[in-house]
Amino acid sequence: MRRDTLVFTAAGIVFGFVLGYMAANWGLMPQPIPLGPAGTASATPAAFAPAETTTPTAGVDPNEVRALESLAARDPRDAAARIELGNLLMDHKRWEEAIRWYREALALNPAQPNVITDLGACLVDSGHPAEGLAEFEKVLQQDPNHRNALYNKAIALMQLGKPAEAADVLENLMKRHPEDPQVQTLRAQVQTLRASSGGGR
Repeated sequence: MRRDTLVFTAAGIVFGFVLGYMAANWGLMPQPIPLGPAGTASATPAAFAPAETTTPTAGVDPNEVRALESLAARDPRDAAARIELGNLLMDHKRWEEAIRWYREALALNPAQPNVITDLGACLVDSGHPAEGLAEFEKVLQQDPNHRNALYNKAIALMQLGKPAEAADVLENLMKRHPEDPQVQTLRAQVQTLRASSGGGR
């Protein structure tokens, strides 16, 4: 993705969290989104609802995909081509394909926190918040203040039905980025959902 670094990876919250409540009330609130490697939001609403995983979004250039796939095939050690493929496919909501290329890139060079964060965002967007959370935790073990990993961790926790834990993460993030409008919006939504669910964990 050609962005700044805020996964990630559009979103919808609480996949599996108080399903009855969400069905009745979610439409009243705007939807926060996972953030990608450079700070822009990913293309689908996946943080609060299961994402589409099989239907590509119009606009991806098949020639660009083929060219990058050709580069990757010519050099099995070309991590950069694999990352670019992952970014391109993530931008067009092709989560499963993006996951494949990010994983290949990380197998070649595991020390890439932004790529790990993007992988986690794609997992969240494709309806696998627990797997995405595990990726964010890897990043945060090395860099506890990684902005995108924290933001997306909060979204994953919401999908897992843990609004209080998500609120704790966002309080930490707000201390470091008090003027960030994306963090402010997600924090307000988490607080609302937490209050509506009785404030429990």
